[in-house]
Amino acid sequence: MIRLPLALAALCLGASAFAAEPFDDKFRQLDELLPTPTTIRTASGAPGHAYWQQRADYTIRATLDEANRAIRGAETITYHNNSPDTLNYLWLQLDQNIYKPNSDARTSATAVSREAWAKPRSPEEGMKFDSMRTTLEAMSFDGGFNITAVTAGGRKLPYVINRTMMRIDLPQPLKPGQRFSFGVEWNYKINEQKVLGGRSGYEKFDDKNDLFEIAQWFPRMAAYYDAVGWQHKQFLGAGEFTLEFGDYDVEITVPSDHIVASTGVLQNPGSVLSPTQRERLARAKTAKKPVIIVTQAEAEAAEKQRATGTKTWRFKAKNVRDFAFASSRKFIWDAQGIKSGDTDVMAMSYYPKEGNPLWEKYSTQAIIHTIEQYNKYAFDYPYPTSISVNGPVGGMEYPMITFNGPRPTKDKKTGEITYSKRTKYGLIGVIIHEVGHNYFPMIVNSDERQWTWMDEGLNSFVQTLAQEAWEEQWPEMRGEPRLITDYMKSRNQVPIMTNSESLLQFGNNAYAKPAAALTVLRETVLGRELFDFALREYAQRWKFKRPTPADFFRTMEDASGTDLDWFWRGWFYTTDAVDVSVDGISEYTISSQNPETEKTLRRKLKEAEPVSLSDQRNKGMARRVDAHPELKDFYNEHDDFTVTNADRNKYNETQGKLEDWEKALLNEGKHLYLVDFSNLGGLVTPLVLEIELKSGKKYIERIPAEVWRYSPKKITKLIVTDEPMVSLVQDPYWETADIDQSNNAWPRRLTPSRLELFKTERGGNDLMKDFNTKLKTPEEKAATQEEPKKETVPVVQ
Repeated sequence: MIRLPLALAALCLGASAFAAEPFDDKFRQLDELLPTPTTIRTASGAPGHAYWQQRADYTIRATLDEANRAIRGAETITYHNNSPDTLNYLWLQLDQNIYKPNSDARTSATAVSREAWAKPRSPEEGMKFDSMRTTLEAMSFDGGFNITAVTAGGRKLPYVINRTMMRIDLPQPLKPGQRFSFGVEWNYKINEQKVLGGRSGYEKFDDKNDLFEIAQWFPRMAAYYDAVGWQHKQFLGAGEFTLEFGDYDVEITVPSDHIVASTGVLQNPGSVLSPTQRERLARAKTAKKPVIIVTQAEAEAAEKQRATGTKTWRFKAKNVRDFAFASSRKFIWDAQGIKSGDTDVMAMSYYPKEGNPLWEKYSTQAIIHTIEQYNKYAFDYPYPTSISVNGPVGGMEYPMITFNGPRPTKDKKTGEITYSKRTKYGLIGVIIHEVGHNYFPMIVNSDERQWTWMDEGLNSFVQTLAQEAWEEQWPEMRGEPRLITDYMKSRNQVPIMTNSESLLQFGNNAYAKPAAALTVLRETVLGRELFDFALREYAQRWKFKRPTPADFFRTMEDASGTDLDWFWRGWFYTTDAVDVSVDGISEYTISSQNPETEKTLRRKLKEAEPVSLSDQRNKGMARRVDAHPELKDFYNEHDDFTVTNADRNKYNETQGKLEDWEKALLNEGKHLYLVDFSNLGGLVTPLVLEIELKSGKKYIERIPAEVWRYSPKKITKLIVTDEPMVSLVQDPYWETADIDQSNNAWPRRLTPSRLELFKTERGGNDLMKDFNTKLKTPEEKAATQEEPKKETVPVVQ
């Protein structure tokens, strides 16, 4: 401890250590990175008075060919040119063309490393049966759209197909404010999802029935908007979609014993539902818990036979950006009505018996919970239905309908049906995530083909808030800052602001890191009140519109009243990590200048010093002055800490020149600590300091990130306490995603771990022994080998 003269204490308030290398301004504004504001997209992040958006309305007539697992359809698209531009051609998305053997997605795929391929160190590195099957099937599957007609006014329109995009050349330029209607006819083979993967497809069951989840199934208008023009980046599988809003009138012809779940509202229940089903559906509108519309017994009866006729289900949907459906005779169906603001919503779940008992218990409840929670942070869910379907797709969202995969496991020997904790929470979590996507990006219509994080990261963040509201002991998932640290200290990274198709570590980059960043922003930087207001403002501003990253960044700053450029720059534009080191602490107290006090203190400090080894060994030895006391004088009675009259006179003279407040300040008894911090990770962050005092009292001192503005690598902070400090911990709650907790404490803390000891294995690689081993019979093999337990893990998209 050092007694600090008052003048020097004031000087230390600004103490900091500056790096020798050129100054790196972590707080410089984002002007050079963000686009210039316009009357379309303003500097505040809000849509400007000149904002415009295209529109596309669809009338679709389609037939599901169950026997051949194919779809054929015809659509009429009415395209509204609301832009200020004259268009000579239109672009459409042909997403099914990803399944053509020569698609970019197939031909640009690369193999694992040569070492992992040729000499796998574990089963995880080697080629699996499923992977080889997928590779071979993809080479032979005759997928993709067959476009059979493109017409307008009874005449053929010229068109060009460029892989997953189709350009239609207009007979005459489409001027601002005009609209153009044209027709497209097509067909394609439906992929087996569990073999070829993807965001839709069919699943075949042991009972010879199929379950179809149909999406990206019709030629869809590509987006045209001010920031990009035509969004016609090729579909490679990772970057999803951005589409135009419009109204849909869709008729779907399926086998007459199928149940259809779909975007929109069913228009002809009298033609496709039985009186009992209609009565149950009506009862569900006001029910307090889900009502079974099609029971498990009814679904099981339907599985045992196939109808020869067909039924046509008609649905209408208003102001949606896409349309999807699912169809199967295996569907159990339950529903419950809820209120979302002024809107009556039917929450509904469709699932085969293989999903029970898990789905009947949790699916519709999870839908309702999602709407209730997301309404708090965004806006009231505006659509009349919200559907969860269990099928082959692990997790995927479309307007009003989501595909979700987790199921219980059935033991093949005993028939017992069980599910793990991971499966249970995986199911609830994936439903929350996918239903949540109806807010982001189905309504807040960000460009997924360009920026995956704008829908996946933002939605994953709100998902964490909804999960926490489900139950207190919810297992930690994405969004918790402490869970992203391994990724943030890894080398195989790109910034969050990277195009969707160029992302490395896709899940960490586009889902987990943005979610963790927003958690830090909410809990540590802004606080909940400011953050929640700003997020809701963003959602309200951009619902049914198409925001860009700049619109999100600017809105969050505008609505919170906080300059966050440093935060966006560090978290979204770099791969820097948070790693703050507590390097050292010096203790000071203010000198009272009273010699009686100060010399007594100095004597105690001297006496507290370690006794030298020589003095320890010399203790008790014969001394001359002990044998001859006459040799002692004044200096044997007094030491350097004796208070003299000269000391007292000087103190009295000094005190006479001080004001009363200055005298009081000398006797405050405060303890001052100069704490040195290093920013080793490069990402500036608020400091969250847990300070423990000698009495045992602990408290938190929060210091904003701006503490780094003049010296982003090293700083010295003055901490003032009423009593001695015994410890200091930076980031005690692991809330800032600090990647190295070992350097966060003073004094340093030991890191506990466990050392595993292993017995040396000898005699391996004995070919003769292996050759002479008895071959097991099928009965012996079955008796000794447990069947590997399969567990469904949700894939959220």
